[in-house]
Amino acid sequence: MKLNWYALHTNSRAEKQVHERLQKQGYESFLPLITTVKQWSDRKKKVVVPLISSYVFMQGTAKDLLAVVKVQGVVAVLKHLGKPAIVQEVEINNLKILTKNSEGTKKVDAFKLANLTNVEVIAGPFIGLKGSYIETSGMHKVVVQVDVLNSFTEVTLPFEHIKEIGK
Repeated sequence: MKLNWYALHTNSRAEKQVHERLQKQGYESFLPLITTVKQWSDRKKKVVVPLISSYVFMQGTAKDLLAVVKVQGVVAVLKHLGKPAIVQEVEINNLKILTKNSEGTKKVDAFKLANLTNVEVIAGPFIGLKGSYIETSGMHKVVVQVDVLNSFTEVTLPFEHIKEIGK
């Protein structure tokens, strides 16, 4: 039986607890976390936060989803056209690469990625990352999208670290 990745919508700020509960129940679960600097009025502090708020990814079958929605903190399974939306393996791999090297990554607002070049990172800490190339203000950026969530993350890289790939 083929295992797919699914996106689970969680209660606000319950991502880490849901991730732990899924793993305790024996499910393959993935929570992309990044380290960011939070600014308060009196100090700055590095904190670990989910890359995509209110979502945890789990690998399993469509039948597994019936049990998973009963896990405390899970609100629903993300659906597309009435069926559980499948997150592509390449998107999960991209998120894993981004979270291993979260310094330099930044969440960006949704925008149209029309007529952009598909690229793969061939050197440096983000090697293997696949996304779309965009140049802004003289900076070379790779934008990674998780289609089913309409979520975008960008990484600024040296141009030599990027290779154009086909569709």
